[in-house]
Amino acid sequence: MYDLPYFKERDEQTVVDFIRQHPFATLIGCSDGVPVATQVPLLIDTREDGSLFLRGHIMRKSDHHRAFEKNPDVLCLFSGAHTYVSARWYSNPQTASTWNYMSAHARGTLQFIAEPGLRRLLEDLTAHFENDDRSPSLFRHLPADYVDGLVKAIIGFEIEVREMKNVFKLSQNRDQQSYDNIIQNLEAQGGAGREIAEEMRKRKGHLFVSSSGNRP
Repeated sequence: MYDLPYFKERDEQTVVDFIRQHPFATLIGCSDGVPVATQVPLLIDTREDGSLFLRGHIMRKSDHHRAFEKNPDVLCLFSGAHTYVSARWYSNPQTASTWNYMSAHARGTLQFIAEPGLRRLLEDLTAHFENDDRSPSLFRHLPADYVDGLVKAIIGFEIEVREMKNVFKLSQNRDQQSYDNIIQNLEAQGGAGREIAEEMRKRKGHLFVSSSGNRP
């Protein structure tokens, strides 16, 4: 991860909100020197004491299950929109092009949970992502025999987050002319480019001072 101060989001709540908005994480572990990774949806919970926990599940008897039985240290990678940024948009185009993106890394210790906790997790996951109390696909509406088979095939876990880092690389190191040109060109692209442009526009007032000494 780039550890450059001008690419960091300083507001912790903004990073937590980013994780909630991009919950499909890459779950990374290591067993006997061999890295393993699985993409899974994770819920983030804030406890009364302010500590953060991530909850999810993986398939039983998989490489990941076996890896975390041996080594509970885990890295969760959350990724948002990303896009190419051409140097031709800079006030000095004779330099390297780059890539703008937003990413959060959560490190912690993974602990597997017993079946009652897994069932609560599945209830919470379906309620959160279905976002519809009438949905027939909510966990509580699923047939009992189907659920019994499901909970035998997967195992739930929770991760106590010990460290959170982020990179919100949004051209904060560029001059205002370049910054404005990048926004204009990314907005014209639509899709991920427009999303990055919107994030850049939100931060513009904190990056540049007008000739009068006021923020624009």
